[in-house]
Amino acid sequence: MQNLELTDNEKKMLHGEMGGAKQKAMEILVALGKIYCAERMIRISSAQIAGVSYKTIGDAGLEYLEHMAALEGRVEVPAFLNPAGMDTERWEEMGFPEHFAKKQIEILDAYSTMGIKPTCTCTPYHIGIRPGEGEHIAWSESSAVSFANSVLGARTNREGGPSALCAALTGVTPMYGLHLKENRVAKLIVDVEGKLENRTDYGLLGLLVGKEAKGKIPAFRGIPAGENELKYLGAAMAASGSVPLYFVENATPEWNVAEDARHITVTQKEMDWMKEKLNDEEDADLITVGCPHASLPELEEIAALLERKPAKKPFWVCLSRGVKEVAVEKGLAERIEKNGGKLVADTCMVVAPLEEMGFGTTAVDSGKAATYLPTMCRQKLVFGKLKEILWK
Repeated sequence: MQNLELTDNEKKMLHGEMGGAKQKAMEILVALGKIYCAERMIRISSAQIAGVSYKTIGDAGLEYLEHMAALEGRVEVPAFLNPAGMDTERWEEMGFPEHFAKKQIEILDAYSTMGIKPTCTCTPYHIGIRPGEGEHIAWSESSAVSFANSVLGARTNREGGPSALCAALTGVTPMYGLHLKENRVAKLIVDVEGKLENRTDYGLLGLLVGKEAKGKIPAFRGIPAGENELKYLGAAMAASGSVPLYFVENATPEWNVAEDARHITVTQKEMDWMKEKLNDEEDADLITVGCPHASLPELEEIAALLERKPAKKPFWVCLSRGVKEVAVEKGLAERIEKNGGKLVADTCMVVAPLEEMGFGTTAVDSGKAATYLPTMCRQKLVFGKLKEILWK
């Protein structure tokens, strides 16, 4: 087993000289470092912490967070939260269960006590949190990890919620995996023959490649993509194949492909097959977009569509509170909500208690949402492009 060298400050944390919370956090990080043969810790500039929704962590998770807060755990670096299980301001209006809301607020209070910002978003890069190329971070939400590594060129492993919290409390993380340049190498080259017109197509592509890559790093050739499309591509690959990093020729900061990389081609037939496979029903109880959380350009698109024809069924647009505040200032929120949409901040359909709220079939345009909703929320699916699902 690799010998893990610690600095004097890290040793003080490990030996309890800087409080019980930091000691417990360092014990976990040291154990991880030894498992993955890290030689040392690396300083991080930020942490993004999953394990926020009461639906996903339950009473045991809440108890752990309150215990760490009671041990006077305080973060050493800027730290941010993943989506919670409800809109923290509109939960009662929207019909979230009161017992759920009470527990959710307790979770957020515990995180806040430790100095963690209640951003409650999987797209921190939409609210100005954008680590630079080569910058070491400890992020945990799968699509945020993918975006940070791939689009921004930062360096992070996919942390679990507890390990990201530990990194936030100590300011360090073990230097292994994607923190090392030699591990950021693609072993799969992907050529695409299918049409890529919008985020739904990129999600379908991501689902197919994620299943093929199975955790390996893919490199795409010849696909036109901006940040928004890459967000959905990476999110779908992370959901279907735990892919934490990918390259796109002439689009991402890195392009590092192994000489013996395997080649695959994704065809239109395969994408059509995947789309058909995802559809369980014709009609939906709930239409929801914003997985990952919606950007301002997406809100512009949604507002324009609703002005042509208002939504007749419940329609959630999930987004960060920071983006919502800008949308209110620009008049986008009013344009969407007066035509049947609802801007739902702080949460995501995947971690919300949809099944407790009377929903059984949900319409989505996201490959990530389509992967998780059947298992996490017991939902049947209507899947397609926004224009196809909006009036289902």
